[in-house]
Order: sequence, then C-alpha cells, then structure tokens
Amino acid sequence: MKVYSNNDETSFPIINLLDKENFLSIEFDVLAKEEPNLSIVFRPCDSNWNEYENPFLFNLLYDKELNLWFDRLPINLVGANYHYYGKFPNNNVQFTTSTKWKFFISNNQNRNIIYAEGKFYVIQPEVKLNVSTKREAMQGDYGDLAILGRTISIKTSFTLPDSLFQNNVIKVEIIKNRMINQPIIIDRKNFTESNFYEWDAAKSFSFIARNIKPGNEYRQTDTRNVSKYIPYNVYARLGEFDVSDLFTKRKNDINGASLLMNWRNENSDYLNVRFRLKPPENITKPIFLVGAFNDWKVLPEYEMYDDNGIMNLTIQLKRGLYDYQYVVADIQNDKIINEDWYILEGNFFETRNEYHIFLFYEAQEKGGYEKIIGYKKIDGVL
Repeated sequence: MKVYSNNDETSFPIINLLDKENFLSIEFDVLAKEEPNLSIVFRPCDSNWNEYENPFLFNLLYDKELNLWFDRLPINLVGANYHYYGKFPNNNVQFTTSTKWKFFISNNQNRNIIYAEGKFYVIQPEVKLNVSTKREAMQGDYGDLAILGRTISIKTSFTLPDSLFQNNVIKVEIIKNRMINQPIIIDRKNFTESNFYEWDAAKSFSFIARNIKPGNEYRQTDTRNVSKYIPYNVYARLGEFDVSDLFTKRKNDINGASLLMNWRNENSDYLNVRFRLKPPENITKPIFLVGAFNDWKVLPEYEMYDDNGIMNLTIQLKRGLYDYQYVVADIQNDKIINEDWYILEGNFFETRNEYHIFLFYEAQEKGGYEKIIGYKKIDGVL
C-alpha cells in the first residue's frame, strides 16, 4: 500500500486545506479469488495518533469511501490480481480538521474486519514558522566512531497572532523524511536538555531540537529491470551483499520513499527479494531490515537470521525502487529496545533529508482537539 500527496508517489502524505488543488493518493493491490468488497473509513487523531470519537471533528456523511472500484491486473501477474487507486477529498470524503488522520481499509459488510491502515496529515496553517538550522557536535568520547557525533539542531520560531492563546501551544513535532513512526518531539510539558523551548512570556516562542543525526543516504534496491531480476527469487543486490557503510557516504536517495512499477505493466510481479548483509565482527546484537516497504518500523518479523556470518532476510516486494537500511537493536522480554540506526549506516553532514515541522495547539472549537496551526518543510543539506 502507498500513501502520498498528489501524483508524486515519493512525496510526504499531507493535505493543505488552503490549496484546493492538493489531494491525497491511496493505492494498493489485492490478491483475491473474487473482486474485493472493501471500503475506506477516515478518522481524525490527536498528536499521538489516538482516534477522536468527537463527531464535531468529522462529518459522518463524508467520512468513508464505500464499494471501492478495482481494476483487474494483468492476468499473468503473480502476487496480486486487483488494483485500487483513489484520490481524496472527493464527493464522498471531506477533511475539515487540521490534525493527524488515519484511514482503515475494511470489509464492506463487516467494518470490524480491518485489513490495513495508514496515516497522513491535514493542515491549515495559521502561524508562520521561521526555521533555522546549525551543525553541531554531540558531546562525548566516540574514539574511532567520532562520525557518530555529527549532529544538527533545528530551531523553530514563531509569533502567535492575538486570536490565539500562549498557554494553548502544545508542542512542535519534526518528521525526518517518511519516518512518521520515529518523530522528534519538543513538548512544553516534557522537554529535555536536547529538546526544549524558549518563551518571552508574551507571544514569541522558539522550539529547539538538538542532537539530530543526519545519517546517511539510504541504501536502495531496484528490481524494475526484468532482464536482470528474473522471477521469482532474487537478491536485493545482484551478485553481492551489503556491508557496513559507517565510513562511506552513499549517493542521493529518494528520502525514504519507493517507486513502483506501473500496475498496468504485465511484468509488475511480486518477487521474493533476499537481503544479505555481512556485518562487522563487533556487531553481535540482532539486526533488523527497515525501509519504505514497512513504513520504517523496526518489527520482529523483519529480524535477520545468521547464515555462516551473512545476515539474511527474504520479503515479498512488488517490482520497484525501494529505500532501505539496517538497524541494530536489543530484544528484551519480546520488545525491541536500544535501536541504533547509524552504526551500520554512517552519519554525514552532507546527507540530504526532508524535515516536516508541525506546530500543535490545544484548540477549543469543535469540542476541543489538538490542532496543527503551523507547518514548514525544509529540504536539502543542512
């Protein structure tokens, strides 16, 4: 499943209510014997992705797309046989609340059966955000790993209009690339030495996030070449395996996104793609595969297994170009902790990233909710 803005499948999933030409795209494939009978239901959420039950925040008449229309995939295609693509808002779905949103793909006859869900942002900016960045060095003794001490700080400053109240400002949230599930948060109630805010006791605020590691450009696998990637069991990298890139700056990526082969193409199969990594001998903790194919989540089912010193994992992917990387972590009581996103990937000031910055405000209208009142995107080498 892919969720993105307008017709650019590498873009961040966001709708600006001030831009009438802006829309959200949702598309996915289905493997089923008969044409699926599905619907999509949309719900606003608070800043922690908890769904609101408040009916004033959405219109029950315009919160769902029923009886989805599916196109038949090429008959010889392996892995799926139906494709859906939808654009929102439309005649059936409207968004009127500037906040986080979720959607749920469910059975049309039993809405309690949920097959998939996705996240996106709806914004209607009222406050102009001024953003500045600075390169820094994290304090500490890194020895040969001084590269991991390279950090940046992001300072978000703004002045509230007279119509808004200072005490209702909640927090600033920063999303790097498409890592929605790994936000950088500066909270007025739970600030730290690294993430904190400044206030002049009037209308001016500055929220500062420090110790942000730029990381490296992502690794990529591209299986769109049908003459090289012959179905159905292929390697992510033909003829070689991945190694640590701690000291190697990689070429530019697509900021954590993916580009899939067009669904109308008769070769747009699903392949069993095998990822292989030869880690340094000093890496003894579990290693996880993350990427555009699993929303950049560190998940137990993506833990790699050791085969004579080579870490392996095979997953099913539709032909396409995918950004990905490896994460080292501990497992304690069946929970993944102490994630390290850089020890195998490197950390360079020259890495190009997108940062999406959101300002949340405790609004009193519509029964009260956490409203996004400011947004800014910064893109490039900071």
